[in-house]
Amino acid sequence: MTFKKTMVMHLVGAASLLATGAWATTFKVAVGDAQGGTQWELATKFKQSFEQKTGGKHKLDLFPNGQLGSEEDTINNAAMGTLDFSILAINNVTPFSPTVGVLTLPYVIQSAEDAKKLTLGEVGKDLTASTLRDANVRIVGWAYSGFRVLTNSKKPVKTVADLQGLKIRVPKNEIMIASYQAWGINPTPMSWGETFTALQQRVVDGQDNPYITISAMKFNEVQKYITNIRYVFSLEPLIVSESVFKKQPADVQKAILEAGAEASEHSYRWLLETEDKIKKDLTAKGMQITDAADGEKEFISKATATVWPKFYNSIGGKDKLDKVLKALGR
Repeated sequence: MTFKKTMVMHLVGAASLLATGAWATTFKVAVGDAQGGTQWELATKFKQSFEQKTGGKHKLDLFPNGQLGSEEDTINNAAMGTLDFSILAINNVTPFSPTVGVLTLPYVIQSAEDAKKLTLGEVGKDLTASTLRDANVRIVGWAYSGFRVLTNSKKPVKTVADLQGLKIRVPKNEIMIASYQAWGINPTPMSWGETFTALQQRVVDGQDNPYITISAMKFNEVQKYITNIRYVFSLEPLIVSESVFKKQPADVQKAILEAGAEASEHSYRWLLETEDKIKKDLTAKGMQITDAADGEKEFISKATATVWPKFYNSIGGKDKLDKVLKALGR
């Protein structure tokens, strides 16, 4: 056999292997948080399920703690097809797909059950379609982190008046910024990667995040007080680059979707099993937990009255919010 014929046969064989997905592929997964947090728990379950479903032929490499860039960078890279997967806070998706912001409006989600019902139901399907259209990324799973609670290093906070004078870090998210403005303060927008150092150096006094994230990021080392203001339920979608997804054979696409669904269910159960233990652990480490006064009524009334109407247009209209509330029986 001539050298030319041999090369042709090798190339034909390689093309056949690529077409059938017979060659092993290792996908990169960016994880915004450190190991031990909700994002990591979702990622490890997704990895386990996906690799099992593909018989170990395809693998996932996990890169926690922002190793592959900020969460904003990773969704941009996934949109361009230069990154395979990313798990990131939903507030970092909204600049790319504003309708997703309906789930970050203050006090729309009022329980973990609400969060699961919305993300895994018709609302979640609509948001997945919007994100696919707007950002060229597909949501294939959800991490459920719990409500974002306020931490600070200066004093207990029970009322809106107690909040005055504090410098609070928030993500670069217009809805979350507007929520604090409704309570009478101008928060400090800051990237996630800068937050711990800013708290440590007292550039800012506080921030808000779920209990699981507070623990995973060791915020107890730089924060003393926690206030249960449950204005946003923290959701962290698992996204895949649509261009990467489309290149996969049908069996790999199916494995991605099924593993994402299994990881979502696991994340929900893990939240319910873990959060109370973490609260006790943070208290044991010296943090003080306080409930907002009067069932949070003042925080709720100021935020919903001011913030909801301001963002009707960006989320796709008041009808979009009404549909969400109807799905929750409200």
